[in-house]
Amino acid sequence: MKYTITGDNLQMLNVEIGAGEMIQSVSGAMAYMTGNVTLEAKASGGAWASIKRSLTGASLFLVQYKADGNGVIGLSHPAPGKIMDLDISKGGWFVQKTGFLASEMGVNLEMAMQKKLSSALFGGEGLIIQKLSGNGIAFVCGCGDFVVKDLAPGEIIKVSTSHAVAWQDTVAYDISSIGGVKNALFSGEGLFVTTLTGPGRVVLQSMTLGDLAMALYPYMPQPSS
Repeated sequence: MKYTITGDNLQMLNVEIGAGEMIQSVSGAMAYMTGNVTLEAKASGGAWASIKRSLTGASLFLVQYKADGNGVIGLSHPAPGKIMDLDISKGGWFVQKTGFLASEMGVNLEMAMQKKLSSALFGGEGLIIQKLSGNGIAFVCGCGDFVVKDLAPGEIIKVSTSHAVAWQDTVAYDISSIGGVKNALFSGEGLFVTTLTGPGRVVLQSMTLGDLAMALYPYMPQPSS
């Protein structure tokens, strides 16, 4: 498999596969493919695995692509933002519920439960998130620009709700209070922030899909009274 990620804030993943190679993506991600590529929606891992995947916010079926010879598939994210490659062979990753885009077939996309109830209630990602494991390259996507942080052991970064796209499974994920009633009421950040503790790498996004929707809402046509 060969691939390029093109574009700036409206990025596209371009993947070239040869005979005998396959990739998988979430449904609806395909923007184009060469004429010798065929796709098939499959309940990867079986029906129960697909149901568990759907609980994370991912599509019930994954789309598998193969080519007769060398073929190219273009995959895109439905919102303006970035795409990033992760080498899952070097260790597992946790990903926000809308963060997975595509991967090689050796990568497993699984349901993972939040370890603490506070993270589930106030973290912005709910009780269930996604875990990537296995072998191969996976591609994650998010809104706006990406910021990548490599945390040393014990190093902490506090992140506004839902701005954490992905983090290595060596990183501890929790929720902490922003501190102070005045800060909670007037800072615009709410009561809680996501706390990520190293060691490991984390990927942050500069905006969320919810924030983008709220910013556009005043300019959308409103129903007449």
